[in-house]
Amino acid sequence: MLSRLTRLPRPTALAVCAAPVLALFAVAALAPLPFVVAVPGPTADVLGSDQGKPVITVTGAPVRDTKGQLRMTTIRATGPSSSMKLHELVDHWFRSDQAVMPREAVYPTGGSDKEIEQHNLEEMSQSQSAAEAAALGYLHKDPKSVKVDLNLADVGGPSAGLLFTLGIVDKIDGDGSGGDLTGGRSIAGTGTISADGTVGAVGGVGLKTQAARRDGATVFLVPKAECSDAKSELPEGLQLIPVTSLTDAVNALRALNRGADVPSC
Repeated sequence: MLSRLTRLPRPTALAVCAAPVLALFAVAALAPLPFVVAVPGPTADVLGSDQGKPVITVTGAPVRDTKGQLRMTTIRATGPSSSMKLHELVDHWFRSDQAVMPREAVYPTGGSDKEIEQHNLEEMSQSQSAAEAAALGYLHKDPKSVKVDLNLADVGGPSAGLLFTLGIVDKIDGDGSGGDLTGGRSIAGTGTISADGTVGAVGGVGLKTQAARRDGATVFLVPKAECSDAKSELPEGLQLIPVTSLTDAVNALRALNRGADVPSC
């Protein structure tokens, strides 16, 4: 084939070579691609109520009346079984209020829509258990005596873990000196939590900062490893505080309340 092409006039040879490439581009443009489009989702104050019930209910220990807010943040994404084509993705690619993400970054488990929804609910349940263990461990409370019930409907995944944990700490102990951990502010954030208080990375941080600022937050707690993502589309008026653990987060909020220096991305 190569020897025959060399005998053709140059424009004809280029046209013959380009035809398969153009065909591949045409197929790619029409084929469904493994990406989803995500946007800033709703936020929820874990110190407040959801559907008429307190998000955090503590039994076995006195509970404080809190001021301020601790807002967990979410993203909304096209479903795992939805298909996106190249021209549709291009429409979303350059918008700062949307993100094109690999499907496995949002739905890492695969499976059907129902299976993924169930998996996300299980992750949320595990996150709530870890939040209770981390908070009670931090406060040196006996988990056999103090029980925490967490109620937040229509939210899946583990990324509310840090905010659930801080909410429990604020409800029971505040800032440790009689004041609110929030200092009366609207604090938002994201991050998984483990039972030992370690904060882990999550997805869609840039979109979550937008959701936080939209809903009135002025401070955003972000897993330290995701500082660069959080800064990429940071809304004006939102202060980023990087954390790697529950202790980091509590100490940073206490310092903020004192007017002392706090870490920044």
